[in-house]
Amino acid sequence: MWRSHLARSLHQHRNQPEARFLQLATIGLDLRPRNRTVVFRGFLEDSDRFQDCLKIVTDIRSQKIAQIAANPWAEINWYFTKTRSQFRILGKLTLIDRECQDLELQTARKAAWQALSEAAWLQFAWAHPREPRVDFSEVAPPNPNQPMPNFCLLLLEPTEVDRLELRGSPQNRWIYLRDDKGTWTEQEVNP
Repeated sequence: MWRSHLARSLHQHRNQPEARFLQLATIGLDLRPRNRTVVFRGFLEDSDRFQDCLKIVTDIRSQKIAQIAANPWAEINWYFTKTRSQFRILGKLTLIDRECQDLELQTARKAAWQALSEAAWLQFAWAHPREPRVDFSEVAPPNPNQPMPNFCLLLLEPTEVDRLELRGSPQNRWIYLRDDKGTWTEQEVNP
């Protein structure tokens, strides 16, 4: 359903690395919206429990961790310029940190770490985010085989997808809803 359309947009933008950037919105502890750009790291594959989950990586020291603990609901917004497609995906976030006892999820966390570039690994060795700036020249590269303790995998488990194609007049829009059994329904709606 919606994943095939998303896959098509990703494929058509495969030569644009910025097409893997999306905006993730959460609710802050002060109940104000918080939005940031994150990198799509693929879907969690081969999991019956976590179907259609999008992978994002983050640092346990970031502000969004406390926000997610207080309210796991989040929405992403993703726009693709060539296809003129927008995807708004609402769902719950699951945090997989080093304390997670689930073997399947720890395996996914380790695989996500190993798939990162050296530049991305280094970011997890930097000093604490949002604290006064320090000298970063002495940062030692982390072990590429073992995730840093502060490395987390976030899974966004979608419950609703709003897909808008901004071509044509009128434009085209679909809403996809997931029920409690994991079954998706699709409805074409007015733009």
